[in-house]
This record gives sequence, C-alpha cells and structure tokens, in this order.
Amino acid sequence: MKYSLIPCLLLAVCALNLCADHIDPKYKLAQKPPMGWNSFDAYDSRINEADYKANVDVMAERLKDYGWEYAVIDYIWWHPAPGNWKTHRRWGHGNIRYKEDGEPLYPEYTTIDEFGRLLPAVERFPSSAGGKGFKPIADYVHGKGLKFGIHLMRGIHRVAWYYDLPIKGTEYTARDIGEPWDTCDWSNHMFGVDASKPGAQEYYDSLFELYAEWEVDYVKVDDIAARDYRKGEIELIRNAIDNCGRPMVLSLSPGETPLSSAKHVSAHTNLWRISGDFWDKWEHLRHNFDLINAWSNFAGPGHWPDADMLPIGRLSLNDRPHGPERMTHFTEDEQYTLMNLWCIARSPLMIGADLLSSPDFTFDLLTNEEVLEVNQNSENGRQIYRDFYQTEVIWIADIPNSNDKYFALFNISEEKKSVTFEFELEHYRGKYLIRDLWTKETLGAYEKRFTVELPPHGSKIYRMSEI
Repeated sequence: MKYSLIPCLLLAVCALNLCADHIDPKYKLAQKPPMGWNSFDAYDSRINEADYKANVDVMAERLKDYGWEYAVIDYIWWHPAPGNWKTHRRWGHGNIRYKEDGEPLYPEYTTIDEFGRLLPAVERFPSSAGGKGFKPIADYVHGKGLKFGIHLMRGIHRVAWYYDLPIKGTEYTARDIGEPWDTCDWSNHMFGVDASKPGAQEYYDSLFELYAEWEVDYVKVDDIAARDYRKGEIELIRNAIDNCGRPMVLSLSPGETPLSSAKHVSAHTNLWRISGDFWDKWEHLRHNFDLINAWSNFAGPGHWPDADMLPIGRLSLNDRPHGPERMTHFTEDEQYTLMNLWCIARSPLMIGADLLSSPDFTFDLLTNEEVLEVNQNSENGRQIYRDFYQTEVIWIADIPNSNDKYFALFNISEEKKSVTFEFELEHYRGKYLIRDLWTKETLGAYEKRFTVELPPHGSKIYRMSEI
C-alpha cells in the first residue's frame, strides 16, 4: 500500500496549528520568571490594607518600569489580629485555639463564608466589607498597572470542618473531604483535603471561583511542596485554576520540594520552592548554590524552580517572628551574589523587604536593566565549574539569537580570592569583549581566560562578545 506524503504533511501542520491554539493555560503564564513583591519577610502575617497599598504605590513608582509586577498578600489574611509567634507555634496563629474535639474557642476570629471559604478580615482590609472580598484591593493594584496575588494554605479550615459547612453546589460537606489528622505543623488551622473523595474537586473549584471573582492573578499555596509532597491536592488546585475561567500563576511553598517530584511539579505549577524559608544568612545562600544547580534543568517557560524571596532591605518589621526588625544581615557583597545567582539561574524574583523604609541601595539592586535581562531572557543557565575545595563557582547562560554569553563568577569562600574563567571550559577560542553588567562598563578584550579578584562571598556577572 502506498501513501501520499503531502496529506501526511498537511495533517502534521494542522496538528501543530491545533496544538498552538490549545496550549495548556498554565504555560501561557509565567513565560519568564515572575517578578514581584510579597509581604511576608517584612510583615509576616500582619499586613493590612493601608500598609499593603503603600508598598504597592512604591512598587508602581520605582519598580514597575523594570518588570516587577506581582504584589502578593501573604498568609492569615482572614484573621482580624494575628497573634504572636509563641502563640502561633503552639496553637496556630493568633487567638484561634481549639478544644480537644476541634471546637474553636474563638470562632469569631475566623472570617469565613457559609461554604467554608476564608474571607479577608474587615478589621485589616476595610474595603472588603459588604462581601466584596479582595476585589477592591485587586482593582487598586490593577489601576496601578500591577497584578494582584494572595497566599493560601492548602486544605479546608477547621472551623468549616467542625461546623460541617456545605461545599458550594454539592450535597457534600466539609467533613466528607477534610482529614483532621493531616495538619501543618507550623499553622494548624487547616485540615488536608482527601483528593479521592467526592466533593474535593468541587471544594477547590469553589475557592477559585471566588478568587476569580476577586480578580486574583497569582496564588501562593503553602504547606504543599515540602516534607510530604501533596500530589493529590496539587492536581485539585491545578484543575480548579483551569476551571475557574481566569488565568492565575500558581506558586507552591515551602521547599525543599523533592527532586523526585520534578516531572509532576513542573507539569502542574508555574513555580515551586526548592529551598526552605530563605533568610539573610550566608549559610542559607551557600546551600542554595547546591539546590539551584540541582534544579537548573527544570527551568523553562511556564515552570520555574523558585529559590525563594530576596531578603534584602528592611525586614521583620516590629520584631516579627523572624528575628528583630533590621536591615538585611547580608553584606553588600552577599547581596550582589544573591542577585547574580538568582538572575543567571532564572529563579523567580520576589522582594521581601518593606519598600517604604528600604534604602536606595536596595532599589539599585532591583533596577539594573542589564542584570534583570539575564533573569528574564537568557537561556540554558548552568553551573560549569565548582572547584574541589568548594570555594569558587562559575555559571554561564546563552543569549537568544546571539553568539554572546553571560557568565557569573562566585567566591563562596571566607577569604579574598581570584576566580578565573578558562574559556576552554566551554570551548571558546576567540577574542572576547567583556562587559561588567553592574557597572555597565566594557572592560576590554580577553583571550583564553578572564580573572577577577573577589571579596569573601562576592561575585561578578558579565556579558562576553566575540570580536
């Protein structure tokens, strides 16, 4: 039997066109690593509407033009007055405490609707009054040309489970899907949802129906990626976003996400935490060199390994749980190292600082177009060298539609050190102009190698162009 090649080719072309018109919605988002601001590092659980809007204003004025666009309210936004860290560690956040049978002692501290869906506390977010939810704040953010995001814990709230509230549009209730034995060990308000139970998908669908009404653009889902990787609930959330009719970037937290789940997490989410909570400590940054290298092959349009927020600028306002109020403990050299690594590895960039009180140096780090270009538009970022003594690291990245390359040199030792990029490592045998991306200066022409002296924990990032 003979076949004509032309119909086969036409069929293939039609199939390609069909695929192009039916790209999975999640891959139309986050084509580049998301850039934004999150309230957690500065405000913990206590951000309010006035402080949030003030940070949004600074973001719109000083950062939007450089690509920063997501403004995210972090956790426990449904509580009128979240409590202190000691209370949080023992009982869950704030004054929400429970009897042995699960009855909440102060149910009035949980702002929740008749379908078990948490709502913003009017005491902190007054524009949410009258059932408006976060829609007025989303409108404010969108009016600034930015995008609006919220944090949520996976699962269903204990209050919904205890009072057995109905799941919207179904015959099922919270007790049909909630698992009281499945709680987060650092915020115990939520029970896990059994993904195999009837009503589980409908519950998550009802959540994202509400978030779509609020015009949410970004969701950070917590207690889902580390320890026990929650495959079932991740799939429920992915389905709910796809069902809700509004595109939303999906971020998973915390890390370390197990590398064994790389295929699943990259197929269902836009970004996922590869590290534990990342703070302004050198040992955290040094460990992230290992994690970022391990995950580098899984970065690409629509799916990004997330090395966590940038703990620079002013942090931990009013002595939040993560140490005293302070300017970042990272030295200036370490802050450059942080930015260089996150950018060449193409991690999402989420600022954690209070933008109202952070210094100009912080904004200088966040507004260098040439460095941000590496994060947003380079390709194939990879570690190409780490010495036996674990003191120096070299990364390189491709530049689309160009023979030029980016490279970054890191001194991760405790002493001042010269770090050399031997061009033969990448089989580069010509003469190259080297440009320093931070100073925006062309340093000259180099053959065979390039050497720079770096301070302890210091780094540099460059563009090389063959002459």
